[in-house]
Amino acid sequence: MTDKQALRTELRARRREHADNLPVHVRALVLMRPPRPVVDLIPAGASVGLYHAIGGEAPTGGYARWLFEAGHTIALPWFADRAAPMRFRQWDNPHVDDLLEAAPWGSVQPRGDAAELVPDVLIVPLLGFTAQGQRLGQGGGHYDRYLAEHPHVLPIGLAWDCQLVDDLPLEPHDIALKGVVTPTRFYGPF
Repeated sequence: MTDKQALRTELRARRREHADNLPVHVRALVLMRPPRPVVDLIPAGASVGLYHAIGGEAPTGGYARWLFEAGHTIALPWFADRAAPMRFRQWDNPHVDDLLEAAPWGSVQPRGDAAELVPDVLIVPLLGFTAQGQRLGQGGGHYDRYLAEHPHVLPIGLAWDCQLVDDLPLEPHDIALKGVVTPTRFYGPF
């Protein structure tokens, strides 16, 4: 097992334990809206890509609803199948889960007939991050490839505080984040 694989296993367990131990009433209140420094990074009318949280990931539902109400177009990752590249499709109303269907990676995604778009801002999931904006993802490379293909997209990580690490094993294709939001702090902008 490589250092990255071992670190992913450790961070995945840490994230899951943290999320599972949050009281339900606390979980319902965290990350309901982006903090002011993040709002200031999102241009008026910008489209925002988010992920639909699974496996203990920091929840994005509050952000999706808040940004939608603030006039932003919301998008989620969309995959034709497990071998397909990640694209984004519009989530017409984040108050309505019926607009979503099962995704190949165990989450949900917009229906295949939803409009495809390239978000201006991308709220990115992660397993671990540094205070300097480096990110360790699940290992599939979907977000790094997408961000390399769309360098104008502003990437902002969303995480639990327990996902902060001192350093990460980085590779040339790893793309740094512009900032990282946790329930207690905003790191950045970088």
